[in-house]
Amino acid sequence: VQLQASGGGLVQAGGSLTLSCAASGDIFRVNTMAWYRQAPGRQRELVAKVTTSGTTNYAESAKGRFTISNDNARNSVFLQMDSLKPEDTAVYYCNAEIMVSKNYEFEYWGQGTQVTVSS
Repeated sequence: VQLQASGGGLVQAGGSLTLSCAASGDIFRVNTMAWYRQAPGRQRELVAKVTTSGTTNYAESAKGRFTISNDNARNSVFLQMDSLKPEDTAVYYCNAEIMVSKNYEFEYWGQGTQVTVSS
């Protein structure tokens, strides 16, 4: 199983970016997909998570500005980021909890995509 993320870049404060991530490979069922981020010198932190049933949860810093959504048919997840702030600058990682068979679930990570917000 592989996660392929895309959509990062450089944007001015107040701008928007959309991140995309698609899971591929020998997938029985995707249970959750999420976005994490890691800024220099800081621990990786959860930004937002979505289940296949559509239940979402957000970090406090993301509430009201970021929207996570998924496309179950394409095993994909998206993160719409609006009103970006310089403190949102980080490497963003796609994450998924995927069942590869009826009995086995594993956690997978994408390669990371850089988001830089200039002031």
